[in-house]
Amino acid sequence: MYLFMHRKDLRIEDLRAFDRLRDQGQPGIHLLILDPVLLDEERANDHSGRTFLRAAGQLIKQYEQADRHLNLLYGNPAEVLAAVLRAHPVTEVVFHEDYTPYARRRDGALAEAAAAHAVPVYAVPNATLADIESFQQYSGKKDPYKVFTPFYRKMKTYLELFYSPASAVSLKDLDTVRLNEEVLRPYAVPPEVQALLERAAPSAEEPSAESVLTTFLEERLEDYDAKRDDYRGDFTSGISSLLNTGALSIRRVYERLLDCEHRDPWLRQLIWREFYLYQAQLDPFFFRYEEQYDMRELSDVHLKAWRSGTTGIPIIDAAMRELNATGRMPNRLRMVTAMFLTKNLLCPFPLGEQYFRRKLADYDHILNRGGWLWSSSIGFDAAPYFRIMNPVSQSVKFDPRGEYIRRWLPELAHLSDKEIHQPRPEAIVDLKLSRAVAIDRYRSLLATRVNLADADMVD
Repeated sequence: MYLFMHRKDLRIEDLRAFDRLRDQGQPGIHLLILDPVLLDEERANDHSGRTFLRAAGQLIKQYEQADRHLNLLYGNPAEVLAAVLRAHPVTEVVFHEDYTPYARRRDGALAEAAAAHAVPVYAVPNATLADIESFQQYSGKKDPYKVFTPFYRKMKTYLELFYSPASAVSLKDLDTVRLNEEVLRPYAVPPEVQALLERAAPSAEEPSAESVLTTFLEERLEDYDAKRDDYRGDFTSGISSLLNTGALSIRRVYERLLDCEHRDPWLRQLIWREFYLYQAQLDPFFFRYEEQYDMRELSDVHLKAWRSGTTGIPIIDAAMRELNATGRMPNRLRMVTAMFLTKNLLCPFPLGEQYFRRKLADYDHILNRGGWLWSSSIGFDAAPYFRIMNPVSQSVKFDPRGEYIRRWLPELAHLSDKEIHQPRPEAIVDLKLSRAVAIDRYRSLLATRVNLADADMVD
């Protein structure tokens, strides 16, 4: 009997681990553990947590429709695993790889718990289009790519030559087993979490992941390159939360895209996703860059105003109010608001990263961090420290009539098309002056970088 654990793979088709499980030819226990570390009360009640719970609810429904059983538990994953192994004759534990610091610690604890019962653990790559180790060997490079464009070119060619198609194995090809009551009782989902799960459950009218993808490919892909930065309307794919929870397979997306004309601009965006996942695996400092710089000259004095959308810079405030109300923010405005916080307001990037972690409905730790590193001029292929997006110029360029601002800041709707973009009298910062200060401050900050590898050797 095997044990399979769902994490960021909340679907029942095209899971690399399912290939292995089918080949075992034996029944298995399928688990989804709601981890209180990742789903604390604050996050569970905010947009990112509700997105995860919605995807979990959809997964439960898919298991029911397939006449298979998903065991839903709540608790520390290693403790839950140990309890399952004591109660059931499990011969192997299988899950998909994850690369965040917490995920690595969690999976190390899972491996220890399994080893205590002499049960092997298999972590299967699943999140990326390419096998990262194979791709790196193909590249012929000793060190990882640090610039996106050459990475993009090489990855595009690699996929054309060596892409491994989506699997035809689905949940219906597997036999599942219910856990014993002695395991279920102590790790039952608490009533308050169960209520949140039921509240977040998708409605019968909610489109499936595949239909969301189909709508984009058939109706918006042709104009994607021209309109993707036009944040007044809905011109993007709308699948980011589905990919980030694993409700939709990146391989299914890629294969559907290959059948389309006008595919290259959006393919480039999919490979940006690969680039960040690549960094998370091969850049040893990806999750530690803030430790390399002396950030004592930065401050959180304006963080509250930024969070609440009360900076007095209209496009910034409109974007933050949309985020707070809906969990959504157009990608162009994610860059603008992040750069405004880190550069104009001189706030350490981890504070903005942490806020987006709670608020973004399509939150993913690695992709979110990659975006914040880019905006704060830190890490691989980051924006140069002297490149600071002017919020007013961005607003005028991409929304000349200020329609987005009028929607989210109705108190400014009476202003003219020219006035609506300009800083308000109560603005907390002067854009021109703060830009000059930021360039000087970041020039000095980036010069303070410490090589962590050398520091670790000294320690």
